[in-house]
Amino acid sequence: MKVGVLGAGTMGHGIAQVTAMAGHEVTLRDIEREFVDNGIESIAANLQGGVERDKLTAAEKEATLDRISGTTDLEAAVGDADMVVEAVPEEMDIKRKTFADVEALVSDDTIIASNTSSLSLTEIASALSEPTRAIGLHFFNPVHIMKLVEIVVPEQADRETVDFADEFVEGIDKVGVEVRDSPGFASSRLGVALGVEAVRMLQEGVASPRDIDAAMELGYNHPMGPIELGDVVGLDVRLDILEHLREELGERFRPPQILRRKVRAGKLGKKTGEGFYVWEDGEIVGVSGEYDGNEGDDE
Repeated sequence: MKVGVLGAGTMGHGIAQVTAMAGHEVTLRDIEREFVDNGIESIAANLQGGVERDKLTAAEKEATLDRISGTTDLEAAVGDADMVVEAVPEEMDIKRKTFADVEALVSDDTIIASNTSSLSLTEIASALSEPTRAIGLHFFNPVHIMKLVEIVVPEQADRETVDFADEFVEGIDKVGVEVRDSPGFASSRLGVALGVEAVRMLQEGVASPRDIDAAMELGYNHPMGPIELGDVVGLDVRLDILEHLREELGERFRPPQILRRKVRAGKLGKKTGEGFYVWEDGEIVGVSGEYDGNEGDDE
């Protein structure tokens, strides 16, 4: 089928890649041509890495890229799509406007999905005149490696939409879990709870970032520790999710002051070169600052 993916950033281009690898025609759209081109270049680099690791052939790489086109024009991206997946910034107003703009351009039976990791699908879907077509497809980073997709069911969704999402996720070789629309869904709520406690431990001087991460990697077989994962996701994203969950679920999700200070300083993690770790060329090269228990109290 034909799939429009809106947003060519980390999540968007990853969704476009796995969708095209499964045989679907994909149009990747962003607001600037540079963003689109960068997204497609990232897809090509991921695929080449797969070729070098013997995960796919050169012919499969080229066939996947041939199924991906890029545009800055919304109508060109979604006009004839069977499904649209938005991966735009994690802000309610932007997502609601995107849903409404898409609905005005697509056919009556086009499914409209959101990749939101924490915002209410029910509220996003309410921007549609036909909200039964809305569904959440929460992919995980890096999309081409992580197997899980949370299928988030808003209050308005009908069973046909959910079944469509189930079949799509299975068809792109992912494992779907259905969750009811609730704050943080399942994965974000649990993941953020672990991450915020790890940051509190830093603030209290319990252990260093490396030791906290090693405890979870070696003791619980996590592929990445919670401090490193926060840097990879983006400390600004983590802060926004915590603020949302605090509003919805209470003070146990209060963001630690040390996290607020990192974000205010523009130290957002891997994408800025420094968060709780120092990063160069996508790799950790050091630890940012000293964690001696004097980082301040929560606000």
